[in-house]
Order: sequence, then structure tokens, then C-alpha cells
Amino acid sequence: MLTLQRRQLVGHDILLARHGNHICSMRVDRGNGRVIALLDDGSVDSAPNLIAPGLLLPETLESVLRGDWKFFAALSGIALVLGGLMFATLPALAGAMAGNPEMVEMMTAYSADGY
Repeated sequence: MLTLQRRQLVGHDILLARHGNHICSMRVDRGNGRVIALLDDGSVDSAPNLIAPGLLLPETLESVLRGDWKFFAALSGIALVLGGLMFATLPALAGAMAGNPEMVEMMTAYSADGY
């Protein structure tokens, strides 16, 4: 079963094992697949963020959105255009039905039957 869960960052563990409390801050370099740490003495150290380069990790919500943002943007745009068309045609349909007295009489006679 596919579950979207937060990935564990291996690079954090490696850097904590190397330097312990001497780490000031850490950041993730997703492009290079590394975690970079700034140390107390001003030096910088990095560690790989994967155990094995070919390892397939489970999908996270962020990775799905990052990978499929074009699809979701296109889907949202299509829904927006269709909604706009529906709102634009609604007054035209209402005007066409209300302008025809036979249609108004038929609708009022149908609703008077008690249904």
C-alpha cells in the first residue's frame, strides 16, 4: 500500500555522528542529494543524503507535488475555464427561458400539480 510519509534524512545522522554538538545549522541541498552543515569553527561539512544512489524511496506529498505541478496547474486551469463558461452561459439560459411565456406557463403548471 502506497503511503506518503516524510523521508528520513541520512545525511543528518552522518553529520551528527561526525561532529555532535559542534553543528550550528544544517540545510538540505536537494539538487546534489546532500546535507550541508555549518560548524562552530566556521567550516562546512557535507554528507550524502542517500544510503545507496539507486535506492527508491517512498513518495512524499512534497515530492508528488514537486513532480506533478504542471499537471495540477493544467487541471486547475481547465476547471477555472469550465466554471467561467458555466457562469457566463447561465444568464443567457435564464434569459432565454424567462423570455418565452409558453415556457414559463409550462413550468408553473407543472409545479402546481403537487410534485
